[in-house]
Amino acid sequence: MARLLRILCGLVVALALAACGADSKWAPQEQVDAMRFVAGPPTYITLYTVVNTRTGSGAHSAILVNASERVIFDPAGTWYHPKLPERNDVHFGMSDKAVAFYLDYHTRITYNTIEQTVYVSPEVAELVLARVKAYGAVPKAMCTQATSSILRGVPGFESLPQTFYPRKLSEAFGRLPGVTTRVVTDDDADDNHGVLMRQRDGTLL
Repeated sequence: MARLLRILCGLVVALALAACGADSKWAPQEQVDAMRFVAGPPTYITLYTVVNTRTGSGAHSAILVNASERVIFDPAGTWYHPKLPERNDVHFGMSDKAVAFYLDYHTRITYNTIEQTVYVSPEVAELVLARVKAYGAVPKAMCTQATSSILRGVPGFESLPQTFYPRKLSEAFGRLPGVTTRVVTDDDADDNHGVLMRQRDGTLL
């Protein structure tokens, strides 16, 4: 019993450590303005869910928002691009090439990425954009909690659960009216170093 209690206490401490220390970044306004990317209509929300190909379990959640500008909210994420400004897990300047970089980074032989898109009104898209910008830096292991918290407070997304589990959120999102889904796969090795090197040397056009 004492050994079991020590193990449980250790797990609690480990989870507490994982959930603290959010990485706060705040790019200067001139950088944000310079890299602002406008894709134009239609306006939409895309949920990205990274899934372990061996276990089927969810590993990460993020939201791409196409409103008056296109950004990605990548809570507690490890992806970055040296040319893209970031403010508290919101990456600006998400051109088609930047989105492709994001998908390439997460998708490899050990992980698939589920891409689920739903078209929304410009007003709803702007509301989600405002909510991701206002949310703040997200602690480790809290990506889906942050993602689900943002979405379920928006008209049309009330049915989504407040959850820590990426697959649970993805399954609920997939039941929304009009959602289109695709699964992105890649046979790249399970090493992101090469991907980040290609991104660093590549253009965002």
